[in-house]
Amino acid sequence: MIQRPEEVLHLDLDGAWPSDLGLPARDLRMWGPRLRFSAPMREIAAFDRELGERLPPFLVYGSGDFHHLTALWVRRHTGLTTVVSFDNHPDWDIRPPKWGCGSWVNRALEWPHVERVSVWGCGNFECWWPWRIFGNQRAERSGRLDVHPWADDRSGQERARRGAILRDNWREKFSEFVRQLGAAKVYLTVDLDCLRAEEAATNWENGRFSIDDVVWAIGLLGGGNRIVAGDICGAWSPAAYARRKQRFASEMDHPKLSPRDSVEMQQTNLIALRRVLAAFAQAGGTCSRLLLDGLGRGESAGPGFSSTRQRSPRG
Repeated sequence: MIQRPEEVLHLDLDGAWPSDLGLPARDLRMWGPRLRFSAPMREIAAFDRELGERLPPFLVYGSGDFHHLTALWVRRHTGLTTVVSFDNHPDWDIRPPKWGCGSWVNRALEWPHVERVSVWGCGNFECWWPWRIFGNQRAERSGRLDVHPWADDRSGQERARRGAILRDNWREKFSEFVRQLGAAKVYLTVDLDCLRAEEAATNWENGRFSIDDVVWAIGLLGGGNRIVAGDICGAWSPAAYARRKQRFASEMDHPKLSPRDSVEMQQTNLIALRRVLAAFAQAGGTCSRLLLDGLGRGESAGPGFSSTRQRSPRG
């Protein structure tokens, strides 16, 4: 869990969060168009080199279009064994591109220290026939990957799908999952698209979790100091791309969402971010208070915890 303010960093790739967020920040917006939705391995490697060897264990970054970067964050934490994701999508696609926001789970499973990835709250179509044929079913069958899609609106046969959850039983199933984890060290990633539309504004379809659901789950998972690192992403941002094929693939894949006021969306997401960060920080009382104060005021939250922005050398 978060114990000190310097353990959290805002990586600004796309302006999804305000510049006065109240967290230490690195300005990486020059990288955003190059990495959004998907990127060739050479760009991923160059970005990873620019970040340097040291990053704090907890990161806040932008749109879920960058969720494939979580695989990079996971690679840096060799002491963990389990990755837990709250996401409206399984992100398990085995088709190209290799480094894309819809396939990052497979990259995380390639790291030798990762024994298991568990994805909770999938509300879109990808976990169901026939679309699931494009998912990493081999990893699911082996037990290294488990996905937990909502099945309330599915048939009785589909509800028997491995990992399926319902509104009235998901907490019981998640509690059993946590019990089985024992003392495993966990990386937790929260994509805000797992939340209902009234509680998060994203670039993708919204899920069915409430913010209270996610806060409860983080609290349960964090018992015994299991969570050693993590990230929060998924906030809406305007799309920008560096390559024509990248833009084409992204625009084909994204849902057509009704326009919303950008200021209203950002305010909605800030409320969600405050709640999720507080849940991450619950074991470190003073830190939790500093984080909430900083997010609320958009100013320095105490010694060593300023909103100073470091610009990328490429910027």
